[in-house]
Amino acid sequence: MAYYEIPLTSDPDSNFTCTIPIDNLNITLFFRFRYNKMAGCWFFSITDVKSNKLLLDSHPLCTGINLLGQFEYMKIGSAYVILTKNKDTFIPGSYGTQDNPTDDNLGVDYMLVWSDTVVN
Repeated sequence: MAYYEIPLTSDPDSNFTCTIPIDNLNITLFFRFRYNKMAGCWFFSITDVKSNKLLLDSHPLCTGINLLGQFEYMKIGSAYVILTKNKDTFIPGSYGTQDNPTDDNLGVDYMLVWSDTVVN
């Protein structure tokens, strides 16, 4: 299974489009990442560019889980937030509990990797 790194920055309101290889297809998604200072965490939204359909809205960006696990029926892949120092040894299911990205270390100390849909 190949992994694709989603380009992130710690801009508190970041919007961009990205084409990702998922399940042998190239899917173009529009991303919005927002940092909520009061909650102290990042949230993201995903829109399918082809259909202009909002797929996820205000989903928390946290480590230790497949962010898209409960959405496998959408066939938009799997996504994991990992520490960049662990990226060479990343194996889904063995990434453990880690702190979540803060307002200034997303895209620096933490990265978002995308891969094919994992069916549980």
